[in-house]
Formats: sequence, structure tokens, C-alpha cells
Amino acid sequence: MTRVVADFFDVVDNGSVRRCRSRGMVKRQWGGILVGDRVEYEPQGANEGIVEKIYERKTKLIRPPIANVDQALLVFSLVSPDFHFRLVDKVLVSVMHAGLDAVMAITKCDLADEQSFDAIAEPYRRAGFTVIRLATKQAEGIAEVKRALAGKVSVFAGPSGAGKSTLANAIVPGLGQQMGEISAKLGRGKHTTRHVELFTLNSDTFIADTPGFSQMTIDHKPAQLRLWYPEFQLAAEQCLYRGCLHYQEVDCGVKDAVANGGGVAKERYDSYRELLAELMEQEERRY
Repeated sequence: MTRVVADFFDVVDNGSVRRCRSRGMVKRQWGGILVGDRVEYEPQGANEGIVEKIYERKTKLIRPPIANVDQALLVFSLVSPDFHFRLVDKVLVSVMHAGLDAVMAITKCDLADEQSFDAIAEPYRRAGFTVIRLATKQAEGIAEVKRALAGKVSVFAGPSGAGKSTLANAIVPGLGQQMGEISAKLGRGKHTTRHVELFTLNSDTFIADTPGFSQMTIDHKPAQLRLWYPEFQLAAEQCLYRGCLHYQEVDCGVKDAVANGGGVAKERYDSYRELLAELMEQEERRY
């Protein structure tokens, strides 16, 4: 399912698109059909059909509403706008909490020296994430992005001005314009964060442009946040207290690792503390 328009659903099958309706029992059983759903349909005429079944979803996002996403491609610029650890980590935590893999694409690397990129990429690579260096005008990194997208359903996430449209055009000529046209239409409406459409790169590779995805809020218990920082796990074994939040506790292995260069980058730890304080404040307001 690549697009939902009112009560019609666009289904891609072997490269062709059928405009389908759905039986009421199917929508009631699943609470509606989502973009990204894998379905069975009964052909009707040359280009139409009836959705008969929705297969089990492996992932489901509420905002934006999309199913069966494999990964998020986080598109952030090195400069103009400058890379911001807290914003990146907030999106990254949201992505991981939703059950998605994450690949980072850092754009505009031709506008700064290589050391600046390395200083940003190293903490994330140390944590186990793939980080791709992009200089789109020179076509640097495009082949690596294509390999990362191949065979998957991916969502683009990142702030305005980071170069998502330029990257999309480099992947498939004209793709960025298509995404921009949808965003422009949505900007005149009220449902920007609820619209999503899958763009087909080939028979098994899809990209979703998801307006509002990078503004996702983190909404879970403060104690869970540490679980989404993979590089904390080894250092946390040295914490004095079980369930240490790595915040104000004494004898904290994570804080020691930051201070001693033991595998936890200060920038990542600082963003963790800011996000943790934000979650604690949210929890206090609830009660």
C-alpha cells in the first residue's frame, strides 16, 4: 500500500498500481488500512481491486501513520544549519523506540573540513550506527545511501534545510520535487503530520517522506531513556546502583567513561542529560 486517498488505496503489485477499495470487515478488523500495509486483493477490471486481507504488521507508527517501516534515514546537515546533537538524539531515540533501525546521512560535508565531520560521526559509529558522509553536488556518499535503502521501506527524517530534497533528487531524479509538491500542499492544510506517501524506487525499495517526523516527541518513562544509548551498556556494568540513571548518582560507570574517554562521547552524554531532564519534567507534570 503506497497511498491512501479517502476510501481508495493504491496497491503496488509487480510494478503496476491498482486503485483499490476495501471490504468493511477488513478495515474494522485492523482499525483502518495504513500506507505500508501488505495486503491481498481481488482484481477488478484492468486497474482496480478490492482489498481482502491485511498481513500482520511488523512495525506501526502512529505519527506519521505508516506500517512495516524497516528503518529511518536521518538526514542532518554538518553546517547551515549546524549539526545539533540534542535534536539528532531526540529523533534517534524516537526512531529506536518505534522499533526501527537508523542510518545517519550527514549532508553539506563539502562546506567544512573532514575533521568536523569525523568529530560528529565518531560518537555515533562508536555506538553502532551507520553514518554516511554526503557531499551531494560531488555525488559523494550517494551510492552508499542507495545501498542502505535497497530492499527496505525507509522514512526520511530531519529538519528543514538539511538537504532532504537534494538528496532525494540525487537518488532518483525528480523525487525531491515530488516530495516538495506534497509538502507544499500539506502546508496549506491541517494534516501535515498525518499524511504519508510511499515512493517506489524499485520493486522492493520504498521511501516515505514524512512531514513532522523530526518533531516527534519522546513519550516514555525517564528510566527507559538509557536503553536507547547503546554505548552506555558496557560502561553501565560498572555502576554501583542497579538501574542507575547515569544522572546524579555516585559511582556511575557511564559518567566515569565520559570523564576518562572510556567509549562514551561527552556530546552524547550531554544530550542524554538534557533529554532525561525533559522526560522527568514531563512526568512531574502528569502528577
